[in-house]
Amino acid sequence: MRLDAIPWLKQGPLAELLAVLDRDGEEARVVGGSVRNALLGEPIGDIDVATTAPPDEVTRRAQAAGFRAVPTGIEHGTVTVVIAGRPFEVTTLREDVETFGRKARVVFGRDWRKDAERRDFTMNALSATRDGTVHDYVGGLDDLKARRVRFIGDPHARIAEDYLRILRFFRFHAAYGEGAPDPAGLAACIAGRAGLETLSRERVRTELLKLMPAPHAVATLGVMAEAGLIVAVLGGVPLLASFARMAQCERAAALAPDAVRHLGALAVQIEEDAVRLGARLRLSNAEQNRLAVMAAHWRAVSPDADRAMRALLYRLGPDAFADAVLLAWSRAPQGTSAARWLALVALPQHWIIPVFPLRAADFIVRGVEKGPALGAALAAAERAWIAADFPSDAPALEALVAAAVAEAPRK
Repeated sequence: MRLDAIPWLKQGPLAELLAVLDRDGEEARVVGGSVRNALLGEPIGDIDVATTAPPDEVTRRAQAAGFRAVPTGIEHGTVTVVIAGRPFEVTTLREDVETFGRKARVVFGRDWRKDAERRDFTMNALSATRDGTVHDYVGGLDDLKARRVRFIGDPHARIAEDYLRILRFFRFHAAYGEGAPDPAGLAACIAGRAGLETLSRERVRTELLKLMPAPHAVATLGVMAEAGLIVAVLGGVPLLASFARMAQCERAAALAPDAVRHLGALAVQIEEDAVRLGARLRLSNAEQNRLAVMAAHWRAVSPDADRAMRALLYRLGPDAFADAVLLAWSRAPQGTSAARWLALVALPQHWIIPVFPLRAADFIVRGVEKGPALGAALAAAERAWIAADFPSDAPALEALVAAAVAEAPRK
């Protein structure tokens, strides 16, 4: 098979890099995900290159060509070469000498087959030369055609090398697989599930968030739940129906799938769930806060409460408001009007959030002293202003100020 119609392989920065590395006794190929996605017609992300040249030779050639070479993973044979602002990871071919988990001892080599055989899944072990020829040493092309995610070699042995491959198996199946997961791979994942507890929380978070928006995530998570794997990851019972409906709601609203929002649908009912997930998955503060806000407000969302929804949008802002609305919609009774929910999701586009029109000076001139009393008066007036549905006329604002001043504590 060839990639003759792929322009990025034969022109631009990548072509310049391959021209430098693929000559004078050394060979270089594009490997992994970019080859897989090109064959599937999927978007291309990062482009990785493998080479027979050792890291010091890669660095020498890159610098001689005027490229920037950064030793980002030199102990593993990886040099990042930057050309016109575009980074490419260039890794020397490797062979496993001993395998003991992620600490496998490797040596640099020149055998493309052995390098392919140490990768995780057959569809990730494809490589392409700069003339477009695709090389397959492990049956990846057949598996790609069948949309089958399959471990290279013995699945039990591959998982024992790195238990994160359990999550990667399901993540790649959700993204690229069709039908039921490969039986041998699934059985090995179930057998090795205790190994998930040995993984760093950061690595688990990365794989789980990549799985969340995948096209076949709903069916894949169902399989993981049946196998007892998703509870081990989340530390709680998955809400699969809410998760499935979240994807439907996003599509109906013409919104791109959002990993954190999907995680909220899958695993968050109350704020304590957000705290648990934050610790268990080592989420960023922003991610945990998003989940906490969703948990705190989704029950208050109703497409039939216009005034209350404007108040909620004012307090949360457009993004957090959309999260809460979509989570509530994903858990709404079946048969509720989709049109009303869609109108609520679109509220930030149709209603401009007003700015609170009163200032400290409005209260100071009426005798409220600076300090806690002034802050309390402003807060009380803002609450009343929200409750009155954001009036802007002078008489209404004057009444709000007068009421807040009357309640303000005085010496």
